[in-house]
Amino acid sequence: MPNRVADAFRIEIADLPCSTEAERLVVQRVGQSLFRAALLDFWQARCCVTGLAIPELLRASHIKPWASCDSDDERLDVFNGLLLSPNMDALFDSGLMTIGDDGSVMLSSLLPAEAIGALTKLPLQPISGLRPQHSAYLRHHRSFVWRA
Repeated sequence: MPNRVADAFRIEIADLPCSTEAERLVVQRVGQSLFRAALLDFWQARCCVTGLAIPELLRASHIKPWASCDSDDERLDVFNGLLLSPNMDALFDSGLMTIGDDGSVMLSSLLPAEAIGALTKLPLQPISGLRPQHSAYLRHHRSFVWRA
């Protein structure tokens, strides 16, 4: 599955020049739309944390951030992605939430209790559907993004 997205990306951009920043942005957008489609498929068009099933509201969130990835293959790897509701995406991207290898959802102690109540319903259930291929990306998130 991950190589399928990267292969589709290479086909989509084969005829695009990559010599300027503006052209690179077009290439990046092509990759992001393919990544989102792959995550919608993998997570069955549901937020993996809350179960929200409104595709227009769901965010294709990178576990290891796009800018930190070493290659397009890593950026487009479906196992480097979570499909998240807007609140969960904001918490995850800001490092105020992370995910254990076992799917446990952890909220940062830096997050005020009243904010937790406003952002999500507790208790948060473990994410099901994680595969061993997610583990390296999740470890990166916990090491470099997570703010305990």
